[in-house]
Amino acid sequence: MAENKALTTRAADFSAWYNEVIARAELADYSPVRGCMVIRPNGYAIWEQMQRALDQMFKDTGHQNAYFPIFIPQSFLSREAEHVEGFAPEVAVVTHGGGKELDEPLIIRPTSETIIYAMYAKWIQSYRDLPILINQWANVVRWEMRTRLFLRTTEFLWQEGHTAHATEAEAEEETIRMLGVYRTFMEQWMAMPVITGRKTDSERFAGALRTYSCEALMQDNKALQASTSHNLGQNFARAFEVTFQTANGDLDHVWSTSWGASTRMVGALIMTHSDDLGLVCPPRLAQYQVVIVPIYKTAEERTAVMEASDRVRKELAAAGMRVHLDARDDMKPGAKYYEWEGRGVPLRLELGPRDVSSGSVVLARRTGGKKETILMEGVASAITVAMNKLQADLFQAALARREAATLRGATKEQFIAKMENEGGLVYGGFCGSAACEAEIKEQTKATIRVLPDEEFRSSVAPTKCMWCGRPSVAEAVWAKAY
Repeated sequence: MAENKALTTRAADFSAWYNEVIARAELADYSPVRGCMVIRPNGYAIWEQMQRALDQMFKDTGHQNAYFPIFIPQSFLSREAEHVEGFAPEVAVVTHGGGKELDEPLIIRPTSETIIYAMYAKWIQSYRDLPILINQWANVVRWEMRTRLFLRTTEFLWQEGHTAHATEAEAEEETIRMLGVYRTFMEQWMAMPVITGRKTDSERFAGALRTYSCEALMQDNKALQASTSHNLGQNFARAFEVTFQTANGDLDHVWSTSWGASTRMVGALIMTHSDDLGLVCPPRLAQYQVVIVPIYKTAEERTAVMEASDRVRKELAAAGMRVHLDARDDMKPGAKYYEWEGRGVPLRLELGPRDVSSGSVVLARRTGGKKETILMEGVASAITVAMNKLQADLFQAALARREAATLRGATKEQFIAKMENEGGLVYGGFCGSAACEAEIKEQTKATIRVLPDEEFRSSVAPTKCMWCGRPSVAEAVWAKAY
């Protein structure tokens, strides 16, 4: 456990605070390999909870898991011109294996479209073979120059869905469906509000027809792209000759999608909820949702307190909660409080001799407020209520922060001032010009995060481009981003 010293505050240095939260909670560490990270058990436990939830959601929408090789023939990447151009600067290439130079270099996958569509070309012959709905959990490698734990590392863990369909309409429906799955997960499990919408052409995935994204706002008022969903059209199908016989007997290329989310979500969770005391983890994703800390001085007190603590532990575990009894004798209760607070455990139960006598326990919430005494009888019901309230409160607090940092209908001057000062989200009209978009990015470092879906748009549609004053073709959301 990290030594007992105060973290750098978010206000003083958000980046330093972020790294210190990770260290104090023992979520990850730096690898001997530059740009890579070691995910420690505390951090991997959160990723496992994310995996379990998302994996079930994927299966509930008809998808199956598979696995494809980490090595991709170099020639595959070059078949889709836009794709190779987009990923060329980031790829790692294997040129030797088994002591010999390879006949063809191999790419360590930055993403798997090319190898997967090479296989789909073998598996798909007829419309009866469609749709194919496959997801894989894997690691990928992108040779990043500037890395940050969880947010951007050379190697990271993710899932990537890859589907093939008979029509463009089916592919678009799938793309939007999976965007909705991500939004549901992020809002209901991560307690992180997101804005969904379409990326501009300059921000879309290399080789995609359209890219959609879930965008979240962190506590430093920078946006973070939390997941993406891509309608790939027929681009990869043409590159790899993935054709099928239609119901009418014609030959057509499949329409495909891909969608993914990564360990970046752990970074998003940290930056959305945590405070100057350490990690704050939503109950639905916490390694331990409840930690019980027994308090005693004598051997006699220990026996009674530990018996009662174990009864409470068993009752909570029987109710399906992830609960841990901290029975360490070589550590004072205050030190235990500090440790579990830094690790972001949502709820802590303190139990001493007086509590045993009165048949109660003391409940402390990670987010603060007054401690509460609750009866041991029916403790599982009381803790369930407290967990659900904490989960909802975290979402509402993050939503309130986002809305407070959002400016709608901005003028050019207001936009520039906001980006130079506090940051946040700015809604404004956009003319659709790539040149205008590039000029904004160059002058302010802000990018269009999304052209928002209808429910996130302003009540009055903008008529002019915020930057150049020409007629607006869409409302856009700008922010500086990770």
